[in-house]
Amino acid sequence: MANEEHLKILKQGVEQWNKWRSEHARWENAIRPDLGDADLSDVDLHGANLTSADLTDADLSLTRLVETDFTNATITGCRIYGASAWNVTLEGTSQNNLVITKQGEAVVTVDDLEVAQFIYLMLENRKIRRVLDTITSKAVLILGRFTDDRKAVLECVRRALRERFGMVPILFDFPPSASRDLTETIQLLASMCRFVIADLTDAKSIPQELSQIVPSLPSVPVQPILLSTQREYAMFEHWRRFPNVLPEFLYDDRDHLLDHFKSGVIDPVKAWEEVTNKEAARTRQLREMVQAQEGEIAMLKAKLQRDD
Repeated sequence: MANEEHLKILKQGVEQWNKWRSEHARWENAIRPDLGDADLSDVDLHGANLTSADLTDADLSLTRLVETDFTNATITGCRIYGASAWNVTLEGTSQNNLVITKQGEAVVTVDDLEVAQFIYLMLENRKIRRVLDTITSKAVLILGRFTDDRKAVLECVRRALRERFGMVPILFDFPPSASRDLTETIQLLASMCRFVIADLTDAKSIPQELSQIVPSLPSVPVQPILLSTQREYAMFEHWRRFPNVLPEFLYDDRDHLLDHFKSGVIDPVKAWEEVTNKEAARTRQLREMVQAQEGEIAMLKAKLQRDD
């Protein structure tokens, strides 16, 4: 059972809780909060410091777990139906047998808080397959330099994709960084998209971004765009050798880019997809022919062995 004193402090709010945790963290033997079996449903735990806390079998249904720190905590057996878990810290967390269904439903458990919401959607939301198909068939990742003047152009690109072509633009604005989290995020976003638009104009971080996409995602075409008064960065020549990197579309200004968006961006991507799909179909056909021939050869060998 939960420690009543600990539970009382938590229910005073996250600010008071974190203050209490901070004060006791300075002790030689810091207190490990005991919240096992506690009913924390509908309690806002946004930003709560639950490091090393024991929440075994607690009810976290419908609880806000945004930026909650569960480092070295135990949340095994918790009911997490409807909990919103965003940017949680789970380093060293024991999180087995998490119950993702609500009371009265057949019990379904998972062992990872971050994937629990997705698993529940897969089970309950009949539209999830359509959503996933929409992402892979319509999502477009937009990369570029997000200074004030360049961002205005990229915003126009986003509107054109959405309003004129019914696509789902993803505009990723971030500071230049070589962190692992950033490169993994770029790869993940690109892998979910139909294609990538890379604005090479005044590019600073683009080389790093393309290095995470072009060689590792050959099935994702990259359509570069470039202001005609500029030249692409020197190392871009390297990426031209890759078949998923399309020729740059040179535009004179924002109006020119929008007026020729279909012919300069959309049509080349569609043409690349058509060629790639034909090649893939031809490869499958040849593979099936080879497999059929290998099967016939195996049958002949078996027949010859029986005749001998």
